[in-house]
Amino acid sequence: MHQEIRLHGHINDDIEYFATGAARDIYQSYFYEVAGDGLRFFSPGNELVLEPEGVSHRGNGGSICEYMFGVDLPLADLAKTDVCNRLVLYGGTYQEGGHLLFTPQTDGNRSYEQIFFEGNAVRNYFFFLTGSVSGPSQEQQEGILRLLGKLLKRSTCVGEGEDAGLIDEIFGLLGHRSSFYLIKLLHKKHAIYQQTFSELYHRYKSIPDSEYERLQQLAEKLGVSRYQQERIRIDVMYKHPDNRRIVDEYKNILIECDRKGSISRLENARLTRLKTLSVRNKIPAALFYTLDEMLKNDKHVEIEEQDYLSETRQVLEGIFLQEHLIDASIDRDDMIRLLHAKRKASDNRDHTFEQILLETGKACDEKIRDGGDISLLESFSYIITYFDRYDNTAANIGQLAFMENVRLSEEMIRSLLGNKKEFDLLGEPLFEQLIFQPLFENKYLGKFGRKKITLLRQGLTAIEQGSTTVKELLASLMVVGSHEKTYGILLDHIKDRIRNFYSRYSTRAEQKELLKEIEEELRNKGLIKEPISAPLFFDVVVSIKKESVYLHNLLPKIVAERDVALREDFLENSGLDRFYVEELEREYYELNHLDLDDLYLIRKSLTD
Repeated sequence: MHQEIRLHGHINDDIEYFATGAARDIYQSYFYEVAGDGLRFFSPGNELVLEPEGVSHRGNGGSICEYMFGVDLPLADLAKTDVCNRLVLYGGTYQEGGHLLFTPQTDGNRSYEQIFFEGNAVRNYFFFLTGSVSGPSQEQQEGILRLLGKLLKRSTCVGEGEDAGLIDEIFGLLGHRSSFYLIKLLHKKHAIYQQTFSELYHRYKSIPDSEYERLQQLAEKLGVSRYQQERIRIDVMYKHPDNRRIVDEYKNILIECDRKGSISRLENARLTRLKTLSVRNKIPAALFYTLDEMLKNDKHVEIEEQDYLSETRQVLEGIFLQEHLIDASIDRDDMIRLLHAKRKASDNRDHTFEQILLETGKACDEKIRDGGDISLLESFSYIITYFDRYDNTAANIGQLAFMENVRLSEEMIRSLLGNKKEFDLLGEPLFEQLIFQPLFENKYLGKFGRKKITLLRQGLTAIEQGSTTVKELLASLMVVGSHEKTYGILLDHIKDRIRNFYSRYSTRAEQKELLKEIEEELRNKGLIKEPISAPLFFDVVVSIKKESVYLHNLLPKIVAERDVALREDFLENSGLDRFYVEELEREYYELNHLDLDDLYLIRKSLTD
């Protein structure tokens, strides 16, 4: 049985340390001392010094931290679903082919800023040991990797900050004469921001503006940089079970595609569905971009994508890469073709389009640097301006369509009006074709999203015609948004009430009684202030009835007989959101231990 001695203190206002020495006879050991203005931890041949500005080390050991957004993640670790920690051993360098080579040079130092920038934003560990490994430093490091590498990269104690649990796991692998030293560094201000955001996110999911403003004020008071705020927020959001399932499934599909070197139609449909789900759950797009880049998500996809890519190359090369004597000006038709190509690339998550654009910009810069006509830059800027208009418009309207609690400001509406005018100057109805038409064709557009987008489309036209104002349009959108929020609250509470208290709710009298009880409950919880709209309430009840019919009568038949037509008929005519129905299906498959791949095949049949 090993014993432990812990030392706890503060390096400065930002950094807190927790040092643990562990051995069977640790109480007879002396492993730390004050060294000038630093604190030195040591064992035979090893030392780690906590200095005012950073950490210096000598001997064996390394550092560990839980992976989070911004931490360098090798593909080998990404492909292993149980690897959750980054392990860095002193003197180790990766060679071509992924082989790890150790050098005798294990001394080094790192600033605290670097530690929390390159590693985890909240907590990072350093360690060294005596016993169980021997020989020159590189042999000791190789021994540590063989002995502890698998455990250190997979232990959940690292992310949870459970020092005692981690040491218990480690000592199960060490010799009885070994001693182990673990130093945890905690960034206090980052930890406060993380805890505050985590509480808000798990309480609200969609954090109210007032609470988010207070969060921003806290970040400013603590001095947490915008980059670290983003890392921490992404990490908290990723760890939410609903979000993690989406991101991990996206990652696993991409890993399998990367191994094969191609993306099938079924896999592309899954990726697209997960991306759409991520928008609704407000999962940061940065997580998916990182995965796409790491896994080279430019594999050949079995869809008709070559036409728009070749057309894009044709237009751009015709403009920028021909001889100076040829008229290279871009015309209206060229710009329309490029915008439609960009929309298709965006729909298919095709990064090849952006790569073509990047290569064109680089070629343009090189030509101008070598004395080319400056009009090349003007033409390229003209294209980029329209692409920026498209990106901003599609992002704002897409969020309104697929997210709850999204509010457009007057400035956003005026920006949409300006972009609509510019697009329609190229050719009416270009704005409709690029923005609204794809949304209305999206089967995942829910009923409230459809209401908001319909209202926005009509409102923009009415403002142009002078029959309404920006403020009136915003007020109308807020009403629909309020109904959407109330609908979600009612759905959760009515289902819970029926599940726990009611066996019957079919008659109008029973439903009215239920309405009174739900309204009283929501008022007591502070979730509503105004009376509940009776039509909205009864609409929720009808939806719950439809859900029950689907789960108990239709879905078992669909699964048993793979009746795709029956499923599609229900989705088209029930009025239930496809997002919601697919979540019910997933829960049904998991509850009954069915193969989710069969569900994907049923869904895929609808898109072929």
